[in-house]
Amino acid sequence: MRAWLTLSVPEMLAETPARIAGRLAYAQAGRHGTLELTQRAAWESLVAGLQAALAVPEARGWTVLLEYDLLRLEKRVDAIILTDRATLVLEWKDRATAFEKAALRQAEDYALDLHDFHAGCRAHPVLPILVATHGPRTRFEAPLLWQAVPTAVAVNAAELGDRLLEVWRDIGAPCRPLDAASWLAAPYRPVPSVLEAAAMLFDRHRSAEMVHARADAANLTRTTDAIRRALADARAHGTRVAVFVTGIPGAGKTLCGLNVVFGALRDEGAAFLTGNVPLVTVLRADLARRHGARGGQRQAQTALQNVHRFLETYAAARPGEAPEARIIVFDEAQRAWDARQSTRDTQRRVSRLTMSEPAHTLEIMARHPGWSAVVCLIGNGQEINTGEAGLREWGEVIARSPGWRAVAAPRALSASEAAQRLADGPAPWLSLDPDLDLTVPMRAVAQPQGAAWVDALLRGDSAAAAAIAAAGVPFHVTRDLEALRGGLRRRTRGERRCGLVASAGAKRLRADGLGTQCDDVARWFLDRWPDVRASDALEAFATEYDCQGLELDVVGLAWGGDFIRGAGQWVPRQFRGSAWQAVRHPQECDFIRNTYRVLLTRARYETVIWVPRGTRRGDPWHDGTRDAAELDAIADFLLACGARPLAPAEDAPPRTAPALL
Repeated sequence: MRAWLTLSVPEMLAETPARIAGRLAYAQAGRHGTLELTQRAAWESLVAGLQAALAVPEARGWTVLLEYDLLRLEKRVDAIILTDRATLVLEWKDRATAFEKAALRQAEDYALDLHDFHAGCRAHPVLPILVATHGPRTRFEAPLLWQAVPTAVAVNAAELGDRLLEVWRDIGAPCRPLDAASWLAAPYRPVPSVLEAAAMLFDRHRSAEMVHARADAANLTRTTDAIRRALADARAHGTRVAVFVTGIPGAGKTLCGLNVVFGALRDEGAAFLTGNVPLVTVLRADLARRHGARGGQRQAQTALQNVHRFLETYAAARPGEAPEARIIVFDEAQRAWDARQSTRDTQRRVSRLTMSEPAHTLEIMARHPGWSAVVCLIGNGQEINTGEAGLREWGEVIARSPGWRAVAAPRALSASEAAQRLADGPAPWLSLDPDLDLTVPMRAVAQPQGAAWVDALLRGDSAAAAAIAAAGVPFHVTRDLEALRGGLRRRTRGERRCGLVASAGAKRLRADGLGTQCDDVARWFLDRWPDVRASDALEAFATEYDCQGLELDVVGLAWGGDFIRGAGQWVPRQFRGSAWQAVRHPQECDFIRNTYRVLLTRARYETVIWVPRGTRRGDPWHDGTRDAAELDAIADFLLACGARPLAPAEDAPPRTAPALL
């Protein structure tokens, strides 16, 4: 039971507000919480207000849930009322005299969370209600259609009873009434974002609860158990093992790695290593904000490390010394540098490595006496940088490293590209475990077929993409930048957040008014409007390097001239000087294709794709770098693949303020 207290309306009316508040205080004490007098007073106010509002014959069959935990949001709903027609979600603001926008968004966010993740909320409306006890009188404006999550209703305490009856009557009797017992028994399976999951796993008191309640619990548990088996075998036999976790884009590989470090294997001593600097920056900043700047930042720095700095430290500064962690999780391991890249000096750094990053990793972890392990997370199809070694290098290094063996899913042997195969067939150092493959897409909350659609799109197979899209895919197309911004704002209800993304190679977007890349990735992902540095300000965009491994609820993708249609296929290009040049090298072509794979799979809910209109030939100001015919071909292909045009009517902002009398 996720509610602290569940009562039928007759049961609630038979109790005093003080007694019910006392029961809630007892429930809070059982959760190791501290009680403030203001909280108890607020509970008594809430109960008294509900008793006055529900003392009508129509409400006798209703059920009231007080303090309902929303695990993903790390918050609680003040009250949920289960009627026979709808789930009513109440946010109670005691002594409030106005309907604050933030409170309206909060109430709406609670309702959206329940609709998305509670199985009992699918067949009937979920209505958010903000009660500002001393607020002004308002006028009820019923939605045209009662479905999903309507706009939040604002009301003061004195009018609450009348408003609840108005809502109940306006919805009308459903074909199948909502059954409170079934609702209470229905599962609540949240799908937290990477940041939300990391925060919950970081908190020891909430990690087990989060894992068991997740929508992908079976998927995550199966793979975590496979990792545990491999590590237990290495520990028992005193050997060293590299465990390869593969999966489709958005299947939760990063979450699986964080679960190893912060959750199931925390006590073994584990560290999460990644070359994705923005991911480390954002995760560390978020954990510091949630858990205190000093303690959270210190612990996060130990658990979350930059893989390049880790390797350079133990290869050069501490040669021969074993690292503190006996288990390391190597994020995006297929992107580890080969020997040429890792030993190359650049303008930004002087290399202190002498081998490939996989070779250094195994040498460093072999310094531990007894056993040690490397858990490699493999993001197939997301290689975007020159010098990435792929799985082939890992396989070759393991084969020539005495004492090391590997465990992987069959997928690690079946990639079409040789560089992304761990081996070309059975090998004496390799064991196969299909449980190490994450096959359930989890980033997309509502329409998980999005990853398959993106794959077909980038293969240029419009027929396959259209067939997938027939069941619905969360992709829209617009040719207007302001329509893009309006569509994103319309879709980010409650506390959801949106943002703009674009390829780092899309150099000519600046001519259409989008030329500012985010320069503080932590603020871009963590701060909120009206801070103009935040993603939902919709001013600065993130590139594939900024957002890989991270996600937004709704994404606006600006399609650039670096990936166009020509002769019935995708044509990757690079901007040199003042003109586009076709890319010929197969690996460079794959990098650009994978850039769009990364950008197209960043959204948890929907992606709106903006394709600029460009300029027409014959126009005196025609710009050959933004040719309209080339851009039209991109938009036409997206639509042929099943992406939907962004309807102009959807660009109108939603009603966010109550109708005052």
